[in-house]
Amino acid sequence: MLTKLVNSLLNKKSTLEVHAHCDGPCGVFDPASTRVAAEAVLAMTKKLIALNPPSSTDSADWAAYSNTFSRFVAVKEEQAKETKKEILILWTDYFKPVHLETYPDLHETIWKAAKLCSACKVNIDLAQAEELMSYVEKIHNIFWESKGRSDAFVKS
Repeated sequence: MLTKLVNSLLNKKSTLEVHAHCDGPCGVFDPASTRVAAEAVLAMTKKLIALNPPSSTDSADWAAYSNTFSRFVAVKEEQAKETKKEILILWTDYFKPVHLETYPDLHETIWKAAKLCSACKVNIDLAQAEELMSYVEKIHNIFWESKGRSDAFVKS
């Protein structure tokens, strides 16, 4: 195959037809990274809710609080963005029309999960973060079922 490709490149009149069905080699997809990122969104949401502002007017206390709050928000937003990226990679590169036939609610599941990622970026809402986890679990289950496997959804 490599010889044909090199010869084709050297002989500009010749064409070589190649085929691929996805962007990456088969077997490299796994929803685990989606789960890890979504868990971080949930964990940071819980930390933000539990974070209490200082009761004093001391500027050092407020600076420490503001710094911690800002860091938690930054991590939550970055992980929500990562969750969405991983979901969309599965959607665009792994799932095929045959999967839609088998799982007719797949499109809506992916769409809602991606929308929840956006909602988790702009809000500090425990219910939305928990709902995102449930959608990530549903995607996990569909993914592994489509491969004929039953891998457990294990949270950290």
